[in-house]
Amino acid sequence: MAARRGTTPSQTIGPFHRIMVPWEGGAELVSPDNPDAIRIEGRILDGAGEPVDDSVVELWQANVHGRYAHVEDTREVPLVAGFDGFGRAITDGEGRFTIVTVKPGCVPGPGESVQAPHISLSVFARGLLKHLVTRIYFSDEETANDQDPVLLSIEDGTRRDTLVAVRQEGERRLPLYEFDIYLQGPRETVFFNI
Repeated sequence: MAARRGTTPSQTIGPFHRIMVPWEGGAELVSPDNPDAIRIEGRILDGAGEPVDDSVVELWQANVHGRYAHVEDTREVPLVAGFDGFGRAITDGEGRFTIVTVKPGCVPGPGESVQAPHISLSVFARGLLKHLVTRIYFSDEETANDQDPVLLSIEDGTRRDTLVAVRQEGERRLPLYEFDIYLQGPRETVFFNI
């Protein structure tokens, strides 16, 4: 009689991101010399606030005019030559990542609504069976954020704030936004079930 076998347990991926998923151009979607360039710095942290190294953040966004470099975006909005809106940042040993890009313009939302400037993110990290999806909004777009249908779908309170990158004051070459991603715990970032 053959032995009964149960299901094989799930296994997490990685860590192997630094060697397996480099991306030409990485997380520099535009040159730091671009007049519209901004810098986003953040960390990926676990529930205890410890850094998660060897993680990947993939980003997808519209250009400064609010148009995606995609065949399905056929709106009469200008494309920007050389800007494809995709990048990939790999975290360092302290869980840090840096993105150099432009702040996207507003894009259409459901019905007649308009979405505030945002960047879509996918997070890949050890311990995850599936990537996580979230967004970055901008603290200096308060009026647009207050009308964004996605942000409004999240109950008011501190959870909405987990999606907002905070502009840092001070003299810098590029405007700087801080955005940390908490994978779990009391400060867990809002993730979307997509």
